[in-house]
Amino acid sequence: MSLRQKTTQTISLNLNGEEREAEAGPLTTLLDLIRDQLRLTGAKKGCNQGVCGACTVLIDGRLARACLTLAVNSTGTEITTIEGLSDGGEASALQQSFVDAGAVQCGFCTSGMIVSAHALLKENPNPSVEEVQQGLSGNLCRCSGYRKIIDAVRGAAEA
Repeated sequence: MSLRQKTTQTISLNLNGEEREAEAGPLTTLLDLIRDQLRLTGAKKGCNQGVCGACTVLIDGRLARACLTLAVNSTGTEITTIEGLSDGGEASALQQSFVDAGAVQCGFCTSGMIVSAHALLKENPNPSVEEVQQGLSGNLCRCSGYRKIIDAVRGAAEA
């Protein structure tokens, strides 16, 4: 059977703490599944090559580029998107820190930045400026410098 033929399989995964099912073809990316079928649009389709970080999610607690991850390989995993980082529907301390520091600009990179910062702060609750820079090195912002973003992550760490 050719990959061009319409074949799908049911994907079962835990998305932001909720068991979900969706249909995915052999070439469906996790990003397309999350955005198009499961209607969570926080993760963005930027470069679609795994370079910009706008599609960053956590898969079983590890950073991943959803645009490079095949949905069929996500069966049985725990996926956390930016929507899953909120605190009972309210902005988390990290999300609020981005707002307070003015680190959101156009907002396109923000979800990936926050997911990456979340992973960094879980591993290192009090990172130095250099450690924040390293932790966010896989995320690109084309609007501004990174000073406000770094300030937001450090502010959340201090809070």
